[in-house]
Amino acid sequence: MNAPSTQAAITAEEESDEVFSSAAELFKLLATPIRLKIISALCSREKNVSQLLHEIDTTQPNMSQHLSTLYRAGVLARRRDATQIYYRIGSERAATLCRAVCMQIAVEMDPEVDIPSNDRLLQRPGGPDKLG
Repeated sequence: MNAPSTQAAITAEEESDEVFSSAAELFKLLATPIRLKIISALCSREKNVSQLLHEIDTTQPNMSQHLSTLYRAGVLARRRDATQIYYRIGSERAATLCRAVCMQIAVEMDPEVDIPSNDRLLQRPGGPDKLG
């Protein structure tokens, strides 16, 4: 009789492992500042490479490499219009995560904002939450 519940527990554990693995892959993909900037620049509307280069200080080959990586991962979608390729957000999940984390950190970096330490993602220098 224990076999079905044991099987269910293994399945739940495997699902949990898959969730954490998927989250880790997404965090790894987003762990580059330029990729976060690209996602942020595309949140309002689609843009071509020239428009993105105007907003983000990098070289064209570097921009293309990051766009390709984000596209292959499904974070971005693209369409061709004659010779131009336009990129847009392809994964609202990734864009929402990016927005939430970046907004939280930006708010926490503002010294005028008082956020309880338990609610902080980013610890203030010299604070009680230092690792060590």
